Amino acid sequence: MKDWTTLGPLVDLQNEVGKRYDVGEERLALFLVGGDVYAIGDLCSHAEASLAEGELFDMEVECPRHGSSFDVTTGVPKSLPATTPVPVYEVRIVDGVIQARSKDSA
Repeated sequence: MKDWTTLGPLVDLQNEVGKRYDVGEERLALFLVGGDVYAIGDLCSHAEASLAEGELFDMEVECPRHGSSFDVTTGVPKSLPATTPVPVYEVRIVDGVIQARSKDSA
């Protein structure tokens, strides 16, 4: 996702509850935390479970399958068994609508 892609209205996000968005073949997990929106790859790098379905603790989401946690700001795993980061996306809000693009596009 090199260009900004519209995902949906900001009001669709609940505070500290993940929401999955599909953009072509990419799956994103978005999290609203204290008024800021974070987007990471939705698939756990260890077991391919949906991170949007995981629980958020502080700034880490826990994989619902094997308990690995990932920092929602960096995509870096914070606990085993995952050892590989998940992608991170840049997010902006335009007129109440969430847009995202790959971080390496900036």
